[in-house]
Order: sequence, then C-alpha cells, then structure tokens
Amino acid sequence: MLNNLMHNEPPALPGRGFIRLRIDLSYDGTMFAGWASQPKLRAVQSEVEKALQIAFHLKNPVNTIVGGRTDAGVHARGQVIHADVPESVLKEDFGKIKYSLNGLLDADVRILDIANSPYGFDARFAAIARTYSYSFSNGAPDPLYRNFVVPAWRKLDVEAMNKASEKLLGLNDFTAFCKRTQYGTSIRTLNQFDWRHTDFGVMATLEADAFCYSMVRSIVGCLLPVGEGRRDIDYPKQVLDSEVRHDDIVTMPAHGLVLEKISYAADDELMARQEITRARRENTEVEN
Repeated sequence: MLNNLMHNEPPALPGRGFIRLRIDLSYDGTMFAGWASQPKLRAVQSEVEKALQIAFHLKNPVNTIVGGRTDAGVHARGQVIHADVPESVLKEDFGKIKYSLNGLLDADVRILDIANSPYGFDARFAAIARTYSYSFSNGAPDPLYRNFVVPAWRKLDVEAMNKASEKLLGLNDFTAFCKRTQYGTSIRTLNQFDWRHTDFGVMATLEADAFCYSMVRSIVGCLLPVGEGRRDIDYPKQVLDSEVRHDDIVTMPAHGLVLEKISYAADDELMARQEITRARRENTEVEN
C-alpha cells in the first residue's frame, strides 16, 4: 500500500523541456487488478503508460498520476490522469495519437481525449469532486449488464433509500464506512447521494470532494437493507453518527461501482485548489 501511495504522489511541476498532458479515459475493470501498477498483475496504469511510451516514441517510461484510483473490478467512465512528457510531443497530432493509443490498448480501455493541460493542473490534487455510481438489478441481472450490475433479489424501495441517503449529506466523519488505514482522515463532504430507477434496475449516484477507502461500497451496503425493508430510514445516519465500523455493514462487490466523473477547478484556480487539497488530503486515499 505504501508503494502505491508513493507512486501516486505528484512529480515536480512541468518545466525545463517538459509539458503536462491531461488524458481522459474509460475502462471496464472486470479483468484488471485495479488502476495501480502491480508486479505480475494486469493493471490499467501499466498498460496505459506502456501505450503512451510507444505512441510518443519515448525512450523513458511515462509516469501517470490518476484522479481517482480504483480497485480490482471497479470500472471508470470518466477517469482522468496527467503525465509529464517532453515538449517535443507538441509537434504530434493529438487526434492521431488518440487513435494510435486506442489501437495499442485492449478493447476494455479507451482513451477519450488527450490535450495539453492548463497551468496548475494536477489530476489528483486539482480535483474538487468525484462522482461514482453503483447499480443493482431487480432480480436476476440481464446478462448484458452482468459486468457492472449487482443482483438484488428483492424489489428495492427507492423512495425510502432516498430519504435515508439525504441524512448522510454534508460534512461528516465517515469512519463508520471507511476501512482503517494509517493515512489521513475520514472526514469528507458528501454533496450528492440519490437513487433512481434505470432500465437495468436501480442506480445510486454519489458525489463528494473525495472518498476514503471502501467508502462508497460500504455506504451502499448500509442502504441496501433500507431498500429491502429490513432497516428503517434512520439506520444509516445512526451508523454514521456512531463513528465506529460495524461488522454488519457489508462492503458491496466491486463490479457494481463506476467512477463516472472527476470535476476540476476553473483554470485560473487550479494552483490554489492544489494547495488547499494538499493541506487537507496529504496521504489520503480515494475510493477503491
């Protein structure tokens, strides 16, 4: 874990012949051991970095910094990374480079956009919010959705789940929903948490300034019995207020979780946002 944290620390600001690229991508996490590179395991980071080195004809490996590090089986629709590369890449046609990258990568990873980033951009520290979704089926899931929808064998009461979720909004200590680590704090601001019906079942959307390790899947696991009618709408708030990890809170399966979006400060506020985030979040983890 420490090595992963160190690998995700941002490098020095670009300069002296280097520029910073922003790269937007999506991936199906089913066959990956997560975002972060790991020896002998297939990881999104190592495959993307290898493709970047080849596409830009670079002698040295490319190191990427990710906005929302994801664990094994977790998907991403709106992942963002940055990479510091030689200024010579500006001579390249980024449209052709995107095409080349997607040709080098397997079909479960797609580069959506690649561009020279504005001054002060940092995929991790300039972010102001991350948005995740979590999806359940109504009964047995459609086989076409099996990679990102978790079976729910009872019909879920979305209205009750929304009432319970609303009580968790705002600035709170989410210790009850976070796996303990020696790093950082579990204090987060949850801006959005709501549920809606979809063509494949029921989906939750959560947005916060950041998420600590296992937070989304644990909160969803706490709300599931409310939707099933086994707990009342006050139960999740009672768990939150206890500030103690409960043994009966289930951390839901990884494949139902999707990183939907990472939001960033305005271009002229990026450096200021970095400073604020570093002061608060140094050595903390985003949702895995």
